[in-house]
Amino acid sequence: MRRLVLSLTLVAPIAVQADIVVSTRTIRAKEIISVVDLELKPTDIAGAVTDPDLLIGQEARVALYPGRPIRDTDVGPPAIVDRNDLVVLVFSSQPLSITTEGRALGRGAAGDRIRVMNLSSRTTVSGRIRRDGQVEVK
Repeated sequence: MRRLVLSLTLVAPIAVQADIVVSTRTIRAKEIISVVDLELKPTDIAGAVTDPDLLIGQEARVALYPGRPIRDTDVGPPAIVDRNDLVVLVFSSQPLSITTEGRALGRGAAGDRIRVMNLSSRTTVSGRIRRDGQVEVK
């Protein structure tokens, strides 16, 4: 006859404290975050940023309040094109390259897609923002 032995192990949760990054002042949306705007707070909150180096130089997408945790979705790369900026539209299909002037209908950072109005034809096109501020359309 076989004997079945059950072993029960109780594991008590251990509270581990980690540092999260909080702002030292109210940072409005569209402001660039600097090192003096941040401090570490000893607490553990899921989804909060723990490394201040990830936030320095980023742009706040929403208002950040003092003492509150900052999540990575609250910040992003700084915008290089603002709404209503005049931008250069570039269409490139080797060996043909066409450039014209356009007006940005949105705001974004390098790599973001925005809508732009071609000032010559008054048509609206979508394109990706290049690092130099030009908008590439395909």
